[in-house]
Amino acid sequence: MSAVRTLPAIEEVWSWLAEVPDPEIPVISLVDLGIIRDVAYEGETLVVTVTPTYSGCPATSIINLDIEQALRDHGVEALRLERRISPPWTTDWISAEGREKLRAYGIAPPIDGTAADGRLIQRARRLAGAADLSIACPRCGSTRTERVSQFGSTPCKASYRCAECLEPFDYFKCI
Repeated sequence: MSAVRTLPAIEEVWSWLAEVPDPEIPVISLVDLGIIRDVAYEGETLVVTVTPTYSGCPATSIINLDIEQALRDHGVEALRLERRISPPWTTDWISAEGREKLRAYGIAPPIDGTAADGRLIQRARRLAGAADLSIACPRCGSTRTERVSQFGSTPCKASYRCAECLEPFDYFKCI
């Protein structure tokens, strides 16, 4: 007689995934980043739906391997990862806890309401004024900051410098 296998509860799977760090910014989990879109069962197969931060993200394959490894480490045998690109990921999906983790790590989180909203004209207006955004230094909190480069240590970040504490820092760009 074989033992009846019990499938882990969806809430438990979410908690496991909340422990999987982003490979480029390990202080934030994939759940906090908002790229884990759904967790569900199809029969006995666990299906995890992932939306990459952008289509060319170099970390996508590592993220998928990390998700699979974490779930297999918890005994999940039947697993399928699905990629969902619509709607596209936006920095608005980063959790409040994730934003605070970014700040504590020294990365200025994206400013609320500046991410893509699907309305091209409004987004173009925001982007045109992006140089005027008041980005607070994650170290001292000053808004006397200046953008050094639109490109930071990863494609999703820009380089800034604080005029108060003189420290450089990354700003997680709004997408």
